[in-house]
Amino acid sequence: MDASVSLRELMRIVIVGHVDHGKSTLVGRLFHETGSLPDGKFEAIKAMCERRGMPFEWAFLMDAFQSERDQGITIDTAQIWFKTEKRDYTIIDAPGHREFIKNMITGASSAEAALMLIDAGQGIQQQSRLHAFLLSLLGVKQIAVLVNKMDLVDFAEGRFREIERTYTDYLGSLGIVPTYIIPVAARDGDNIVNQSARMPWYKGPSLVAALDSFQPAAPLSELPLRLPIQDIYKFDERRILAGRVASGRLKVGDTLVFSPSNKTARIATIESWSAPARDRAEAGESVGITLDEQLFIERGDIASHVETAPMETNVFAAKLFWLGKTPLHLGQTYRLRLQTREVNVIVESIKCLYDPESFSAVASESVGRNDIAEVVLRSPALLALDGAADNPRTGRFVLSDGGNIVAGGIISLEGYPDQRPMVTVRSGNITAVAHGITTAQRARRNGHAGGVLWFTGLSGAGKSTIAMAVEQELFRRGFHVFVLDGDNVRRGLSANLGFAPEDRAENIRRIGEVAALFAESGQIVITAFISPYRTDRQRARLALEGSDATGGFHEIFIDADIATCERRDPKGLYLKARTGEIPDFTGVSAPYEAPLAPELVIDTDALSVGDAVADVVAYVEARFRRLE
Repeated sequence: MDASVSLRELMRIVIVGHVDHGKSTLVGRLFHETGSLPDGKFEAIKAMCERRGMPFEWAFLMDAFQSERDQGITIDTAQIWFKTEKRDYTIIDAPGHREFIKNMITGASSAEAALMLIDAGQGIQQQSRLHAFLLSLLGVKQIAVLVNKMDLVDFAEGRFREIERTYTDYLGSLGIVPTYIIPVAARDGDNIVNQSARMPWYKGPSLVAALDSFQPAAPLSELPLRLPIQDIYKFDERRILAGRVASGRLKVGDTLVFSPSNKTARIATIESWSAPARDRAEAGESVGITLDEQLFIERGDIASHVETAPMETNVFAAKLFWLGKTPLHLGQTYRLRLQTREVNVIVESIKCLYDPESFSAVASESVGRNDIAEVVLRSPALLALDGAADNPRTGRFVLSDGGNIVAGGIISLEGYPDQRPMVTVRSGNITAVAHGITTAQRARRNGHAGGVLWFTGLSGAGKSTIAMAVEQELFRRGFHVFVLDGDNVRRGLSANLGFAPEDRAENIRRIGEVAALFAESGQIVITAFISPYRTDRQRARLALEGSDATGGFHEIFIDADIATCERRDPKGLYLKARTGEIPDFTGVSAPYEAPLAPELVIDTDALSVGDAVADVVAYVEARFRRLE
């Protein structure tokens, strides 16, 4: 191959649209107009059509299977390469039938831009809306809408403007601004390469000019390094970690961190099968690496550079396309396949289902076949994740059930903290010092055991109000008690933290450790924090269980619905969050994970402050027994 040809830019384009709107015809004509047809292909199609006694059909260029020609529909994605003067293209023809939506998603998932076809006569169909919606979820932003078969409406500008206006409004509701809307007559080649004399009222670019104006996505090699470990081989004294570089670059001497174990080492060598050792590699290459020290690394670990490591979390939001015959239900467990790692995940919540008619978000307790939903998935183990917006290669996943793929989806980490700092141990050479006073002695002196009452709930639910009143009543009854809340913690212990998800998670980690120390000293500690993430609250529970406190950890859910909390909001925080003045506000623009099995629920929608305090005090009296 000529060197100038091999260095030409390549762009991947997906073409979608309702069945019979002329996708395959458009592509066939496009290949012909750009001189991209293989030698003899045109003649072969022409001869086949003559044998069948039918007019010449451009669509046969794309329809790869005999069954498609018999049925007149495209049932699989087909990829064909063509070229313009500027660059090379891979065009992916995705099926239009709803039954083959899985194929459409597969085809669109790797595209950098899209062509959307609408029949000028039939107008905007349900599939036209569905495909646009799927493209928006997949993050395809460069879109040219082609209003095809303009010859069937006598090239009427009015009809074109009507479709242009209606579809632009719909795309705008999805956050999509079409790059171009072009009237074409694919069968005759109007506005494919050259401006059509039959539509002089159209002043925009032709299809080819529009394609050539699209901007290619940044090469995967320019993204942060992600090397999913596929296997580990041992030769002589070497342990070779093998995998395909998903994104980024690496070279000998780089320091890598392996997630989620957080082990680090330097690359000693980079090796390839049946090839000499090399000093660097990049996205798309399959390599083996050895390290400067022997680490226990497992299949599924992700190698990255330390400074650009993926996020670690055991919970994330996802938009998924459900393909299973059996509906997805809340609480079900599936197998998550993410690069080379497989792990069980549970459906923790179904945030919304996108209605297939209006594409509005609606509440639902299940997700049926071909439905699109936003869900929250939780794993028992930490996962190394990238959001799809940050890394399209590693930000996608599939779910399987009994070996069958039942869903494909994209990852969203917005609003969730990186748990890596909370699980990375940096302290060393530490020796525990035993106290000369036992917890039993403290309990006898105080008349009660030490422990933690962990209040959690939305802003405005009443946590601090109830906590302070409970503190006063318990103190009056002779309990050694203290409240930790945002004011007394943020003034000192967490004065260096902001309110980003990671800062909030670190704040709760510190509170959990301090509460455990207070409880170990024999006090009852009441904490009054939103603490929105279950993982953070579980970490606080484990901190106490690792101490000598005997009163235990008691998660108390101060429960009030969002509407009630907004009505009580004296500082107007919810209003500011609704208008975007406060980002990442729990319950509005950031998640709140309600307790699954709290030790006590205080429903402040139904209870007065006095009744709520009485319930908590009675709970403490029954469980923190006074000792003689």
